[in-house]
Amino acid sequence: MSDSRPTALVTGASKGIGAAIAVQLAQDGFDIFLNYRSDHNQAERVAEQVKAAGASCALLPFDVTDGEAVEAQLAPLLDTPPFVLVNNAGFAADSLFGMMDDTSWTSVIDVHLNGFFNVTRTLLPRMMRKRKGRIINIASTAGQTGNPGQANYSAAKAGLIGATKSLAVEVAKRNILVNAVAPGFIETEMLEGLPVDEIKKRVPLGRFGKPEEVAYMVSFLCSDKAQYITGQTFSVNGGIFTS
Repeated sequence: MSDSRPTALVTGASKGIGAAIAVQLAQDGFDIFLNYRSDHNQAERVAEQVKAAGASCALLPFDVTDGEAVEAQLAPLLDTPPFVLVNNAGFAADSLFGMMDDTSWTSVIDVHLNGFFNVTRTLLPRMMRKRKGRIINIASTAGQTGNPGQANYSAAKAGLIGATKSLAVEVAKRNILVNAVAPGFIETEMLEGLPVDEIKKRVPLGRFGKPEEVAYMVSFLCSDKAQYITGQTFSVNGGIFTS
């Protein structure tokens, strides 16, 4: 990592939205801490894109649900904490609620909410001592509206939005800004198996979003142009939901 460049930690960044965010922030002038759980080959490919943008990239393989692993991986790196934390790690395990098993419920809640807790709690005291920072939580339209078959995912993302609002109030006096970005249907592997033609008809813009379009919003929230914005949720959903 460079002493002259700010650093951003992006969780779940080996593919999809997380990868796009890591590359965009590298283009914006950030060095990258790139977290992923197990897909080392894909993480290496994203790291190459980050380096091609002129940034340094440290690969950090750990499971965000494992608090001890989070602390062990991050603590040695935090003498100078990242200016930006993007809590992006997540996945879906869809099922109608009446047929949902315990694992589908607890694992989704664990990654999205406990993962947010573990990583943010580790970084936050260092950010507070520095009296600066940005925390961006990747939520979802599902957390704003609910989706059939996604009670677990919707609950997790709604909880993340609530946590965003509370944390923003807690740390505002320390000049740490906390916001959420709520993507709609984005062209990632999470669309696999869904009736995409039918879903597109519900989107006013008539198409799915691209991961880069979510990354642009994160980029703005990490920039100097967003210094008076905190505690907010920004939808990137093609108009499928308006609040």
